[in-house]
Amino acid sequence: MNGIHDMGGLHGFGRVEVETNEPVFHERWEARVFGIVQSLGGANIDAGRHSIERLDPVTYLRNGYYGRWLAALERTLRDVGILSDEELRARKRRRRRAGKAVRPPTTPASAWKPSPGIDYARRVERPALFRDGQTVRTRNHQPPGHTRLPAYARCRRGTILHRHAAMVYPDDHAHGRGENPQYLYTVRFDGRELWGDAAEPGTVVLLDLFEPYLEPA
Repeated sequence: MNGIHDMGGLHGFGRVEVETNEPVFHERWEARVFGIVQSLGGANIDAGRHSIERLDPVTYLRNGYYGRWLAALERTLRDVGILSDEELRARKRRRRRAGKAVRPPTTPASAWKPSPGIDYARRVERPALFRDGQTVRTRNHQPPGHTRLPAYARCRRGTILHRHAAMVYPDDHAHGRGENPQYLYTVRFDGRELWGDAAEPGTVVLLDLFEPYLEPA
């Protein structure tokens, strides 16, 4: 879908500011949101990304990274009937009346152990359509739902560097239509192909793209 989340290549947002010695979390609530989301085993990562994509532009830009996680989590809990809007509002009212909470002692970072990674590779019987070294063009792929093809890379020529195994296809998985595994390719794009004459000389971009996003050049 086209939305504010697809910011790659957009103008007007200024330089990326690199913070010296940037902490993992700037506020304790960010760590709490991270912990809550990580504790929800078996979640559909593609559906979660699409939930963030559906935030309105003001909320998306104002809330920051973990604020978007929290807003998307609240949306999901409402959608599945675990929480209602009134329950969320009541929770916020109680927090305001209680005032600023006392922070508990900081937990050492080593106390958190990431959950084992999820394998998204799948075995399919059909052969891949493209091969390493082949020149391809990205389609003008603009589905109404979730996709992993960024807008700036539509209708652009690139070269396949490597064919990966078939993977769970996000465009379907995000919407409960099954895994529909598709081959994944690392595609190399010249900067001038993406940005025109304004591209920095010698720039290349590597994108991992699913087979339905591609066609022979």
